[in-house]
Amino acid sequence: MHKDVAFLGSSLEELRCLPQDVRRTVGYQLNRLQEGDLPDDWKPMPTIGAGVAEIRVRDATGAYRAIYVAKFTEAVYVLHVFAKKTQRTARRDIALARRRYAELLRDRS
Repeated sequence: MHKDVAFLGSSLEELRCLPQDVRRTVGYQLNRLQEGDLPDDWKPMPTIGAGVAEIRVRDATGAYRAIYVAKFTEAVYVLHVFAKKTQRTARRDIALARRRYAELLRDRS
């Protein structure tokens, strides 16, 4: 099983702005999802939507997140990618991922 990866909104540009090592790690973790495996470090994000989760990456430069949904057969959808500045995920990051998830559901129906 191999799914495509689809970046929603500006999530691909957001990923491209991260440090190279972080981009490489996120890419590897997305590849794991494409193959039907779970990322090494992830957490469900039910406040955003059913089946939504985040890839968690930490390195010397900080903490980074890639919010995705992989429950659909056709693709792994990347909703939002960002550098995490505080312990809690910022409201605006959650709101943006929630908005993109709602658009995805609307477009799929």
